[in-house]
Amino acid sequence: MITPLKVVAVSGGTFRPSRTLVLTQAIVSELQQHLAIDSRIIELGDIARPVGAALSRKELPETVEHELRAIEQADLLIVAAPVYRGSYPGQFKHLFDLIGQDALIDTPVLLAATGGSERHALVIDHQLRPLFCFFQALTLPIGVYAAEADFSNYQISSEALQARIRLAGERAAQLFTSNLAALRKIA
Repeated sequence: MITPLKVVAVSGGTFRPSRTLVLTQAIVSELQQHLAIDSRIIELGDIARPVGAALSRKELPETVEHELRAIEQADLLIVAAPVYRGSYPGQFKHLFDLIGQDALIDTPVLLAATGGSERHALVIDHQLRPLFCFFQALTLPIGVYAAEADFSNYQISSEALQARIRLAGERAAQLFTSNLAALRKIA
């Protein structure tokens, strides 16, 4: 029996409804088509107030500490952030400031972002990727960016975005299926 992968997805939006959450859910759903996963979505909006009030991890309530441990123990992280003024929001960054510095070493991370227009598409490579490189995480070469025009009534309406999500899911799954095949050859 194969143990499901622990997939933790962080949706960095704080407003509802949220295109960032819709994108996060779509990526998790796509991964479920390719891998046996135990998924969990952490919405920053649900924990933003206690995270924002904490100067250190010791000041967090146990419910938020539980979410941080889930992030740190994930087999695969999906991290999606909205873009505000050319970067991810400060509250999103503060959440990751509370993650243990060595907790994400070698953890695969699939990066995603949402923004008002295509002008912000490079946020994945110029803002998110360096953040997770600091943690020595393994950011997947593919990312998923969605602009406001890719949605209608907070549902994904763009075929190009849907195709990119499928491709990201396939590529992320290959990382685990090729490693599983290699382990089976050794055993």
